[in-house]
Amino acid sequence: MDVGVTSRDVDDQTVVEVTGEIDVYTASVLRERLAALVDAGRADLVVDLTAVRFMDSTGLGVLLGVLKKVRGVGGRLQLVIDSERLLKVFHITALTQVFTIHETVEAALDA
Repeated sequence: MDVGVTSRDVDDQTVVEVTGEIDVYTASVLRERLAALVDAGRADLVVDLTAVRFMDSTGLGVLLGVLKKVRGVGGRLQLVIDSERLLKVFHITALTQVFTIHETVEAALDA
């Protein structure tokens, strides 16, 4: 069980690419990386989850916490999800009503 988190700036937005599995053992890596970006003034985030194979409720909690932090500083958090399996988790938990979700990074950057 491993997670990778990399980021790149695209103008005023930051694309955060997440790979692997986000669970109780790896969620802290994602939480710390996203919090560091917001603390550094990068509060317009596009989190690319297309390479995530698995996410449990801990991962959802991390994303909710970061969403609250981003909104608190006037930013926004968009997710990129192209997997029906992962998208189903967001539908079941009604988080599709909370997060802005796109199918591609390009669509998120253009929004």
